[in-house]
Amino acid sequence: MWRIIPFLFLVLCGPVLGGPQTNFHGNMTDQELFWGTDQYDFSVVVPAAGLECFWHFAHRGERFYLSFMVQWVTGVGHDRHLSVTVNAPSSLIMATVDDAKGQINFETEETGFYQMCFSNFHNHFGTMQVFLSFGVYYDGYKDPDKTKEEKKKKKEEASKDLNNTLSVIEGATHKLENHVFHMFRYYNFGRMRKSADFFLLLSNSQYVTWWSLFLSLLIVTSGYLQLLFLKRLFITKSGTKEEKPRC
Repeated sequence: MWRIIPFLFLVLCGPVLGGPQTNFHGNMTDQELFWGTDQYDFSVVVPAAGLECFWHFAHRGERFYLSFMVQWVTGVGHDRHLSVTVNAPSSLIMATVDDAKGQINFETEETGFYQMCFSNFHNHFGTMQVFLSFGVYYDGYKDPDKTKEEKKKKKEEASKDLNNTLSVIEGATHKLENHVFHMFRYYNFGRMRKSADFFLLLSNSQYVTWWSLFLSLLIVTSGYLQLLFLKRLFITKSGTKEEKPRC
């Protein structure tokens, strides 16, 4: 009896510990976990030398994509580079990018939560705002068992000489949806680029304004000090009218 208990414990607990992690602890919020297959677009502020991570669920055979762009950076001696890492459910690193903007796209080989981490270790005294666009989409992956079933159905349909018009329309519609989806992705990346250029232009405008004001005050102050210094070079006596000011 005592020999059977450890064996049952290994049988019941072994597969759970060996598979990819799909359930996280209760302290994870909905803002960090994303279950759907739709597209997500939002901005996040990464603090100085900080790290922000998000998880997105994906099935095996889907296409995972991530687009990011740094919109603005604050602080002294700031750097616009952002370190981005995407990890698989088995903690395998799928892609790494260290730049102000970038795109990541790959086919998922595991089912579970994929981790996206954004590190601002380049800036120790400045925060940055990053625009994110990520999600998963289905791009023609087929399970082998489903493929066999589809082949059988196609043979049955061919034997009955059915009209293939609806299948052709369905295939064309699927291709059109894929093309429209990718067009929207590139349009979204262009929008991120425009927003980053706008924030950069606004930052440069404020920089030029403050420096112009500082230089104007410096010129006025230096002129006043020069005038005060020249005035003190002349010695005046008010005792008699005949004596004139002399240097």
